[in-house]
Amino acid sequence: MASFVKPENALKRAEELINVGQKQDALQALHDLITSKKYRAWQKPLERIMFKYVELCVDMRKGRFAKDGLIQYRIVCQQVNVTSLEEVIKHFMHLSTEKAEQARNQAQALEEALDVDDLEADKRPEDLMLSYVSGEKGKDRSDRELVTPWFKFLWETYRTVLEILRNNSKLEALYAMTAHRAFQFCKLYKRTTEFRRLCEIIRNHLANLNKYRDQRDRPDLSAPESLQLYLDTRFEQLKVATELELWQEAFRSVEDIHGLMCMVKKTPKASLMVVYYAKLTEIFWISDSNLYHAYAWLKLFSLQKSFNKNLSQKDLQLIASSVVLAALAVPPYDSKHGASHLELEHEKERSLRMANLIGFSLDSKLESRDVLSRENLLSELVSKGVLSCATQEIKDLYHLLEHEFFPLDLALKLQLLFTKISKLGGKLSSASSVPELQLSQYVPALEKLATLRLLQQVSHVYQTMKIESLSQMIPFFDFSAVEKILVDAVKQNFIAMKVDHSRNIVLFGNLGIESEGLRDHLTVLAESLNKVRAMIYPPVKKTSKTGEILPDLADIVDKEHKRLLARKSIIEKRKEEQERQLLEMEREEESRRLKLLKITEEAEQKRLAAEYEQRKSQRLRREMEERELEEAQALLQEAEKRVGKKKGSRKPVLDSEKLTKQTLMQLALTEQLRERQEMEKKLQKLSKTMDYLERAKREEAATLIEAAFQQRLLEERMIHERDQQLEVELSKQRHEGDLKEKNRLARMLESKKIFQERVISLRQEEFNKRRAEREEQIRQIIQSRKAERVAKRKKIFYVRREEERIRILREEEEARRREEAERRKREEAERKAKLDEIAEKQRQRERELEEKERQRKEMLFGGGKSGDASARPDVSPASRPQESRTASPAAAAAASAAPTAGKYVPPRFLRERTESSSPNAPPPESDRWGSSRPDNRPSQPGSWRNDDRRPAAFGSSRSSWSSSRVPARGGSER
Repeated sequence: MASFVKPENALKRAEELINVGQKQDALQALHDLITSKKYRAWQKPLERIMFKYVELCVDMRKGRFAKDGLIQYRIVCQQVNVTSLEEVIKHFMHLSTEKAEQARNQAQALEEALDVDDLEADKRPEDLMLSYVSGEKGKDRSDRELVTPWFKFLWETYRTVLEILRNNSKLEALYAMTAHRAFQFCKLYKRTTEFRRLCEIIRNHLANLNKYRDQRDRPDLSAPESLQLYLDTRFEQLKVATELELWQEAFRSVEDIHGLMCMVKKTPKASLMVVYYAKLTEIFWISDSNLYHAYAWLKLFSLQKSFNKNLSQKDLQLIASSVVLAALAVPPYDSKHGASHLELEHEKERSLRMANLIGFSLDSKLESRDVLSRENLLSELVSKGVLSCATQEIKDLYHLLEHEFFPLDLALKLQLLFTKISKLGGKLSSASSVPELQLSQYVPALEKLATLRLLQQVSHVYQTMKIESLSQMIPFFDFSAVEKILVDAVKQNFIAMKVDHSRNIVLFGNLGIESEGLRDHLTVLAESLNKVRAMIYPPVKKTSKTGEILPDLADIVDKEHKRLLARKSIIEKRKEEQERQLLEMEREEESRRLKLLKITEEAEQKRLAAEYEQRKSQRLRREMEERELEEAQALLQEAEKRVGKKKGSRKPVLDSEKLTKQTLMQLALTEQLRERQEMEKKLQKLSKTMDYLERAKREEAATLIEAAFQQRLLEERMIHERDQQLEVELSKQRHEGDLKEKNRLARMLESKKIFQERVISLRQEEFNKRRAEREEQIRQIIQSRKAERVAKRKKIFYVRREEERIRILREEEEARRREEAERRKREEAERKAKLDEIAEKQRQRERELEEKERQRKEMLFGGGKSGDASARPDVSPASRPQESRTASPAAAAAASAAPTAGKYVPPRFLRERTESSSPNAPPPESDRWGSSRPDNRPSQPGSWRNDDRRPAAFGSSRSSWSSSRVPARGGSER
């Protein structure tokens, strides 16, 4: 990349490259300069460079280069001179549009030239072959070769500019202008696909603008100017969509406008809302949504009547007639009769959505059919006076279809009215937003409605009718079409009738008896009666034997169910963890693959760039060599011509086959040097000749110049004397006139002094008066300010006293609250201490009872067994209290030898051994800790056996109590 000290040098270099035909290199040089970090500060030469840059991009159709350059230039001049960016973008779009128009005109000229070919000349073979191979006409082929590339580039230009300006609050007007020009481009050339893409691009720009609205330099939609620009863009989008007949895109544009209005919570101008509702009427009419079409017409009529004061009475009457006909064209039955719950919910959501678009606020808790319905619409037309504004034919039609009962003559009367209505309409005045109205478009829907009304009225009069008679009564359709209408009406529960083709008759039924709704009511009544009977006479429930056998079955099932649910959740968590690990592995694998692919692409790009640079350098070297050879040959040819013209000069030997490039250059340079030396000699000789001539001329002219100078001095002296004499005479005359004027004005000197004194005295009085008034005003202001300062000081003193009082009260309240909290804490601590003391006494009592029970068990079980404590299986040595380990063997033997009824009696040899060992032992004492009990009750099976099954509080207290009762070693009992 070439580095330039100044930006102007890059521009000069680019112009030099353009002059020699290397536009790509010139574009690359300017691109390197624009994207360089060295020139990030805006300066005036950068604007000229950008103009040249976009011109090269347009000439070479380099849209990607143009986008990169404009993005970099936006970074440079965003905060300094954003007007420069606007000028560059306008120039870029102007050049693109101009090139596209030139290509289009060129294609048209080429087509015209093809149309005036010689008719007698045969076609060329290549033209015949091309026509058979391509299958294209001349215009299609010229458009594909000339027009299409430039149109693609123009479309890319619009997209680039919109992308660059989408987040720029300072160029909102340019963004809107670009969007409008893109819409006109799509409209002019019928580019429906590009129009859809353009709408999606603008929609995404607005969504991103709302998503990241806190970023810097973002447009603020709450500003009136920004909102108006965005609304104008959306309305232009809506107009172009309807003109291109892209009704789905038009509806999405309507949703965009409604979303923008909801976003800023501001209603646009009435003129824009009129266009909004006018386009809504077209969209709903195309989509066969007659009810929403009629509501849109009603809103449009209300706006026109309220805000358009220039609308004539005839146009208003025609619009009101259109509103009434649109309301009458709505089918008189609900199209969702008998639909499923899901379909009804969808219809409700759709009605709420359409009502919001039209401008009617609905309650989501109500049914949609209760608000947006044909009956409510007709009642609104009557209450708001729309029907009174319509023509007389429309009023008669309304009364015939909605209020009159003429089953035999209805069709004939309506046919005459339909004929008159179909002739109404035409172009409206320029004050109306709707350019043209044709009421004949509602006639087919009104004929269908008339057929339904006729069938409904006939069903109230007749039970049976021939098909021929019914066909004669309905002149609008033949009987096959009437039968289709009849099927829809019966399906929607509007009419109850049957067609019997075998007898060629139509049977009318009673809708009130055979209706599906009545059958539903009977079913509901039967179900309610069954419930009442079950409540009055409840069925007898048999007791289950299984419940008696397994009373805890429900608890077991519940526990098992919980266990299964926990297991299921664990399995699901494991599955999720495994899936997450798999996803992470796949993500890592994908990232590694993308990294490897990126490295490969970068290496390939580097290789291609190196090859491109190598080819470029070889091409440049080859071109330079060829250019040098051409220049050398041109120099030799000029030398040959000059040598040939001179006579007697030595002619150089020129043999192009034997001479090389260096030889040619050397010869050319030698010849040029020789000619230059000859020319210098001639110039030196010529300069000497000129010097001699000039010196001779000046010597001859010196005497003449001196004589002319003396003559000029005499003339100027005479002129000066004459002017001096004239000035003296004029001065004398002016002095005499001034003396006469002074004598004439001398008599008015006294009057002048009197007038001057009077004026001075009046002004002095006025000055004194104003000074007194000023001093009085200043004194009053000083007094008022003193009073204000005193009042302000009093107010500040009072406020401070009041604040001090409130602060003291607040501090006293805080102190009282703290004392109350401390008192409560002390009472709570005392109460807790008392409760702890009571609990400690209770635990002490329980420990004593437990120790008694334990010693009783030891004495009870120790009487029939050996005195060795390690032989007892139920009491471990570690769990025995210290008293049992310190007890004497004599006491144990006496306890075992004590006769107790109902207790274990040891064998004789053990008793004899015990008696022989201690014949004089005293009988065992019955104390409250021993095993001797008056009632001889056995030990309880649920008593404590082990320390690990004993409660912690009991175990700790019991161990402490046992240790307190056992004497220390070395005492009296050792």
